[in-house]
Amino acid sequence: MTTRVLIVGAGAIGGVTAARLSRAGCDITVLDAHAEHVRLMCSPGLRFDELGVESQIVIDAVSSADQLTGTFDYALVYLKAPFIEVALTPLLERNLVMNYVSFGNGLVQQSVTDVVGPERLIIGIVEWGATNLGPGHVRQTTVAPFVIGEVDGTITDRLVKLGEVLENAADVRLSSAIYGQVWAKLLLNSTFSGLGAITGMVYADVMEQPDGHDIAFAVWTEGHAVSTALGIELDDVAGVHADRLVVRRPENVPQAEEALTQLMARLGPTKASMLQDLERGASTEVDVINGGVVREAHDVGLPAPLNQCIVDIVHACEAGTRTPGPDNLDDLRALLNQTHTH
Repeated sequence: MTTRVLIVGAGAIGGVTAARLSRAGCDITVLDAHAEHVRLMCSPGLRFDELGVESQIVIDAVSSADQLTGTFDYALVYLKAPFIEVALTPLLERNLVMNYVSFGNGLVQQSVTDVVGPERLIIGIVEWGATNLGPGHVRQTTVAPFVIGEVDGTITDRLVKLGEVLENAADVRLSSAIYGQVWAKLLLNSTFSGLGAITGMVYADVMEQPDGHDIAFAVWTEGHAVSTALGIELDDVAGVHADRLVVRRPENVPQAEEALTQLMARLGPTKASMLQDLERGASTEVDVINGGVVREAHDVGLPAPLNQCIVDIVHACEAGTRTPGPDNLDDLRALLNQTHTH
């Protein structure tokens, strides 16, 4: 029997997923609130720039849950935190979806659970990058796996079945410790997406800035300390174990530099989704990414000044009182200098 998949939110990541699954002949439908984006996906098709090779793929897409019929085995949820409740509630009320897969950035899993219930939740991580180029046009920028897992760590039939579908879009890893993966991805996003957003640069270009490596290691290490206090055993992210970028002593630096080189080889061209949001004048997900680290740090009694600084700068950019640029790193340099002088 064919597995029916609903993709909820077809921005950069959701759009690329839809393009790949549709091209592979999977039974998918896209639900996206952007009417013009939906119209173009249906006809003449979504323009898909796949690592420099462009194609056009017709996708079954709708802009309202009222237009959906039948039952879907999975909803792949690619939504920002503020839109989760309003988008998923109609699906739940009409019992249109059996299983919901949370693919959002940061600590959004609880937001999905609050709407659909824990028994319907599967947690997913996307390690590859993509860019939304405007209505009806997306670009995949890097290649890496999906990681999916059950909250309790079991490898269930529904997880395996989901993996078989997603393999039409990218490699898939089944995780028995998905929250270790969630936090490893959170460290990646809070560090490199956060720094990319405030500087207006792709990951690799941020690392070319003066003190770029030191700042990245410090932001990563700050978040890592929080995950340790929470008792989370971190997993790999983009082929690198999260522990390897932690710098607490000078002797940690060579290992961290080696890990950073590996990460940039795979993810260097990535433009942070938060930066894409700022460029469009949209609100970002900083409150569930760097802000998520800050909240969890507060709960375990740890400071998180670097992550808080990134939150503050991004909010200032959203408000129009600052703009993304490399000079914004000066605030983080000042915090690092304070740390080193105490």
